[in-house]
Amino acid sequence: MMKKASLVILVIVALIGIFSIFSSKAQTPVQVGDQVPSFKLEDQNGDMFDLSAFKGNTAMVIYFYPKDDTPGCTKEACSFRDSYETFTDKNIKVIGISSDDVESHKNFAEKYNLPFTLLADTENRVRDLFGVKANAFGLIPGRVTYVIDKEGEIIFMYQSQFQAKKHIEEALKAINSSL
Repeated sequence: MMKKASLVILVIVALIGIFSIFSSKAQTPVQVGDQVPSFKLEDQNGDMFDLSAFKGNTAMVIYFYPKDDTPGCTKEACSFRDSYETFTDKNIKVIGISSDDVESHKNFAEKYNLPFTLLADTENRVRDLFGVKANAFGLIPGRVTYVIDKEGEIIFMYQSQFQAKKHIEEALKAINSSL
């Protein structure tokens, strides 16, 4: 009886994964060499962030992460915080994006003293615009980091769901060799 129940659960999980792949609204992922897509989202203070206001003025690191205040995402955010001065010394704006709402981002930023912008993509429109796909049968939003030069060209992309802290290391390597 336990084997049948396990098999049924496995089949259901597989079907959910297959369904999520075919029903995904994510576009073709943006790639190195592409222009960063324009978007507007609310930040952790409820202010509207318009990417076009920064294009042509400053380089950026945009990172997509699954969820505020979870172990991997907290490690990643705190690593960006700890390296924040390295980014700002090079006139690079750090931007984190997840589907959490403004209030969640505000609490997350205050709890961990995060000095950079967190954007609320509650409907996953920007995640879909970038083509950032979910992992683990579509159950966990993807973790991807982009380095964008001053002109808005994506010069580096790093994707790793489980090596959250490595996103910062790889972004800094790319910045040091490109910008």
